[in-house]
Amino acid sequence: MQATRGLIGPTSCPKIMTALAPKNVPSQTECLAAAGLQSQILVPGDADYDGRQDSYWSNSAKIRPAAIVRPRSADEVSAALNALTGAKQPFAVRSGGHTNWAGSNNIEGGITIDLGLLNSVVYDSASETASIGPGCRWKEVYAELHKHGRAVAGGREGNVGVAGLLLGGGNTFFTARRGFACDNVVAYEVVLANGCIITADKDNHSDLFRALKGGSNNFGIVTKFIMAAIPCVKVWGGMAFLPKQVIPAAIEAITSFTDNVANDPDSNLVAMFTHMPDFKDIVVATLYANVAGIERPPAYEKWLALPEILNTVKMTSVSEMAFEYNIPPQLHDIWFTLTFKNDSRILAHASALHDQLVADLIAFIPAQDFVTQCLFQPLPTVFGQNSAAAGGNVMGVDRQPHNGVLFLATAMVKTPEQETFAYAKVKAWVDAVEEFARGIEGGLLEWRYLNYADKSQNPMASYGEKNLQLLREVAAKYDPEAVFQKLCPGGFKISEVGF
Repeated sequence: MQATRGLIGPTSCPKIMTALAPKNVPSQTECLAAAGLQSQILVPGDADYDGRQDSYWSNSAKIRPAAIVRPRSADEVSAALNALTGAKQPFAVRSGGHTNWAGSNNIEGGITIDLGLLNSVVYDSASETASIGPGCRWKEVYAELHKHGRAVAGGREGNVGVAGLLLGGGNTFFTARRGFACDNVVAYEVVLANGCIITADKDNHSDLFRALKGGSNNFGIVTKFIMAAIPCVKVWGGMAFLPKQVIPAAIEAITSFTDNVANDPDSNLVAMFTHMPDFKDIVVATLYANVAGIERPPAYEKWLALPEILNTVKMTSVSEMAFEYNIPPQLHDIWFTLTFKNDSRILAHASALHDQLVADLIAFIPAQDFVTQCLFQPLPTVFGQNSAAAGGNVMGVDRQPHNGVLFLATAMVKTPEQETFAYAKVKAWVDAVEEFARGIEGGLLEWRYLNYADKSQNPMASYGEKNLQLLREVAAKYDPEAVFQKLCPGGFKISEVGF
């Protein structure tokens, strides 16, 4: 029975397809071949298998599955899930493959469901929505929508995959005006663990609809996202690089900008103190973006007064920015995150500890062939207010008591040995920043951003008990056999958050 799907459509439960003669494949794939998916299976030794492995952004994530299955439709996702659950075969789900830690979007010795062929982007002018496949990357989404003078509130880094960003919340160029990326999803097409294909929106399966807004891969596999389209033709934005000596002034400019976001919701800021091999030193790098296309708006006044090394800021588009702003691939990557009060003392402490991290890495990697980021983004209370106004999500940012800063600490290195060394250093850095922030009244904020979190950080525990209870109830309702908790171990699991 074929599924009937659409923005609002009935539930359907496709049966496993008629078996075809299997090719010579590992035993883990026999169930998939029997389900008629033989032609979509990649195994070690296939050139396409190696290509899909190489396409992961981070070398840290490149563990080796027994096979990769590449469904071409929601029906084939359903067939794959039915086959894997029936065989009790462990699996992973991969969208763009940008999460950096091993096991987040891949599985050693199991089956990886690779959604890369579900990559359509369709703009509907009548409903002002965009239908987006989970296998798309944001640069592809923006390139297609730009033809229509539209954008969506999606990722800012062009190579990030659609599904991971949206299911983890998603900070965007439009958050100050429209909430997080997930707040801009109006419907999800979801394949449940039992193979049923359903549509979740505010009127149908509304509990699942809310849970998917930050709840990650705990409930099913999303095969289509319907997002609100946004008229957007021109953006004033780009990167600027400033010398290390401006760091004290830059910290003051970050805190000032953060407190002013509500007054200029069209202007964005990403500020990082970063060591880059090309500079052989720490520099200040900024990403500006005014999505209203206003050149040099007052929100950047303090920034634009600082001396610069390089400036690429221009009148451009979201699509062009997504192609230009990309973090280097094919490295070993360490990411940790915190949120804390918008307080210059905390930012200065994080910066000083970053200086020490860079010195430690230079001692271990004398060629200085590594990248670090001490990255700050505004997290004003208006972000959570926008989420609540859009109908709410499960991340709990709306509980934030005062303006904050989203902090990301990273190191990107070339070898596993360097990764082991750097991981301990970055973790100690973040632990020290957390301890310092905790010592300031209201200094440490509860929320941890799932899309930036290290596997040890358990971000869902920061969502608040009311949201956690909803996530547990939805997981039990839509996946009563706990397939996405037991057979699909990757990602952050609601079952791992204690009561």
